[in-house]
Amino acid sequence: MAAQGVYVYGVVRASHPVPPGRTGVGADPAPVRTLRAGELAAVVSDAPPGLRAKRRDLLAHQDLALSLAADGPVLPMRFGMIAPDEEAVRSQLAASERAHLAALDRLAGRIEMNLKAMPVEAGLPALVRESPEVARARAAARRSPGYEASVRLGEAVARGLSGRAAAASAAVVAELSAVAVEQVRGPEVPGCVLNVSFLLDRRAGDRFRAVVERFAAAHGSHVELCLTGPLPCYSFVDPDPTPGTARRNPVANGA
Repeated sequence: MAAQGVYVYGVVRASHPVPPGRTGVGADPAPVRTLRAGELAAVVSDAPPGLRAKRRDLLAHQDLALSLAADGPVLPMRFGMIAPDEEAVRSQLAASERAHLAALDRLAGRIEMNLKAMPVEAGLPALVRESPEVARARAAARRSPGYEASVRLGEAVARGLSGRAAAASAAVVAELSAVAVEQVRGPEVPGCVLNVSFLLDRRAGDRFRAVVERFAAAHGSHVELCLTGPLPCYSFVDPDPTPGTARRNPVANGA
């Protein structure tokens, strides 16, 4: 089947190398190439028909972004950005050249790390001591056992677990802010009390990770921390680096 537009992976400087022999997303992935306009280039491939967010393609997209970032700053696109044709991409690169170059300068030598925090469902005796609400609900359930009392106790415990995890999360974010250059809150994630991304200098990555590991060890009874990265700097660029040219391809979860 013929290509249905141009799949855009990211924006780089025109001199940025692209790993040779790389292919893009899709069941029959096309070769990756660059489209240059002035001092910028878009890293693209032919857009495959019927693209969906399958794990294979999500990983292919992210792996290419990480490979590009190893050789210099990149403004990564989110998965599924498709432009109608090459001329549309070049036109928008030229129109936004100054802003894109400034963004590339800002991201030079930097990486993104994402931190999620979840409550720890343990330590009820400690929670009873820490939370008057839980203590009252537990006492009420013991005085008058029953379904409603159990539900109220369960709700109080859930709020207490989330509350202490959120308090611990605020403390670790305060520590990490001293290491990071910027931070941005991400969308709510079910089961998490925190989803935040940090922009930091690449050389600060080990120090950043050490802070998270030390905090997790000291507060493991209150919060579970999940650190992911280094990542392409998705959270610190315009969500559509080539406005007016690209559309998000309708995607659905796939195997």
